Amino acid sequence: MKKTKRIGSAILALLMALSVTGCTKDGEAESSHVDKVKVNSTEAAKAIENIPEDAEKQLIWMGTYDLNPEQNKEKSVEMTLFEKKGGSIKWIRVLDGQKYDKLATAITSGKDVPDIFKYEWIAFPSQVVTGMYQSVDEIVDFNADIWKDVKPTADQFQLKNKHYVAPISFSVGTLMMYNKDIIDNEGLDDPYDLYTRGEWNWDTWYQIMSDYKNKATGNEERYGIAGWFAPQLVQQTGKTLVTYEDGKFNNNLNDVDIERAENLLYNIGKEGLVDLTWYNTAKSCFTSGKTLFFNMGPWAETGNNGPTANDNWKVVPIPPDPQSDGKYMSSDMLAYMWVKGSTKKEAVKCWFECARVATFDESYKETSKEKFFTDNPGWDEEMYQVLQDASSSEYKQIFDFGYGISPTLAQDDSAKGLRAPIGALYEDIYKLDDNGTQRTWTALKNTYMGTVDSELKKINDKIDEFK
Repeated sequence: MKKTKRIGSAILALLMALSVTGCTKDGEAESSHVDKVKVNSTEAAKAIENIPEDAEKQLIWMGTYDLNPEQNKEKSVEMTLFEKKGGSIKWIRVLDGQKYDKLATAITSGKDVPDIFKYEWIAFPSQVVTGMYQSVDEIVDFNADIWKDVKPTADQFQLKNKHYVAPISFSVGTLMMYNKDIIDNEGLDDPYDLYTRGEWNWDTWYQIMSDYKNKATGNEERYGIAGWFAPQLVQQTGKTLVTYEDGKFNNNLNDVDIERAENLLYNIGKEGLVDLTWYNTAKSCFTSGKTLFFNMGPWAETGNNGPTANDNWKVVPIPPDPQSDGKYMSSDMLAYMWVKGSTKKEAVKCWFECARVATFDESYKETSKEKFFTDNPGWDEEMYQVLQDASSSEYKQIFDFGYGISPTLAQDDSAKGLRAPIGALYEDIYKLDDNGTQRTWTALKNTYMGTVDSELKKINDKIDEFK
C-alpha cells in the first residue's frame, strides 16, 4: 500500500490520547512524552500568562504515569510550555487499582494533596458530590477562545451550574478494523467503500458479517466481530442508558431506540457472530484467523498492536444507526479535575491552558503528525481520513453518565462475582448467562432495573444536598 504523511487536524486528539494513556504490559500507563518536539513561540502560547512570581509554581500530580519525560526523552509540548511559564510538576505515582483510595486519603489527611487529577468516568458525578474535586470556573473561562471549542462538552459536566471537568482534547473511542485481503478474497462488500458512499451502517455491517460466517466450509470457525463494541453501537442512536437533564440523572432503559439497538446486539449473539475471545490487540485478533472485524480503542490498533507496512488492514467508524438523525462519537476525552483543597489556582490555570494549546496549535500538530506516521507505518492516508472524520466536530460526543453514578452501577465486583449493571446492560445481551440462556432485552433490563433506579435516586438525593 502507498503510505503518506498527510493527516487531518482532528488526529491530534488521538495523538494526545495515545501519548498520555498508552498502556504497558503490567497495566500501568506509560509516561507522557513526544520525541523530538519543536516548541516554537506561537501566538496562542504567548497569550498564556506566566505564573506570578509570588504564586506557588509546582503542581502535584497523582497518576499512573509521569507528566515529565522519561530519561533521554524530550519533553511533551505541554510540559515544555508549562516550564517556560515558570511551572513544574511533582509526580506521586499510584497504581491503577489504588489511585482513588490514595486520592481520598490525601484529601482527608491534608497531606500531599494533588492539585490535578485525570478525569475518568467515575469522577462525575460520583466523586464530585463526595467532595473530591472543586469547580474549575474560577480558573477556566469556557467562553474564551482557547476553551470555546470544548465548551459544549464542558457544559455536560455541570452540577448546580458549576463546571467540574476541564476538557483538553477528544478522540474517537473506538475504531472498527478489518483485513481487506479477507474482504477481497471472500467477495464481500468493502466497508471502507460503503463508508465513502454513505452506505456504511448497522444493516450493511450485519450483512457483511453474516455473509462471511455463511461462507465457512467444513469445521471452519468464523465470527463477525470481536472486541469492545456494544456501548458504542447502542450510542449510535444518540441515546444512553442514563441521561442527565435539568440537574437530574434519569433511567432511559425503556427508550424505544435503546431497545432497537439492544435487539440488534441480541441477534448478532443469537447467530453466533460474536467472538467472545478477549483479544487485547488487533494483531492478536487477526492472527487467530477466525474473526472479520476487531473493534477497540486506537491504542489497540496502533504501534506494535496494529498493522505493519506489509499488512492490508483498514478502519471504519462504528457503523451508525440508519434511523438516527446525526453522527455520534463515543468519545475518549482527555480532561483534568481540580482537586479539592488545592490552592495553586495560578499554576493549575497555566497547566490547563498549556495542555489546551498543545492540542490545537498548528505548529505543534505538525510535529505530532510526523511522529505518529513514523511509529505507525501500517496506517495509510485513507485510514487517517477515517480517523479525522470520526474525531471531527461533525460528530456529537456521547457520554453515558451511568458509568459515573456509583461503583455499584458501573464497576464489577469480581471477588463477589457480581456484574455491574451498566456493563451488563450494554454487553451481556449477546452472551449466554450462567444457565446457558441468552436473555432478551426485556429480561435483561428487568434484572437490573431496580438497581439502576435505586442508584439514581441516591445520586439525585446527594445532588439536592450538594453545595
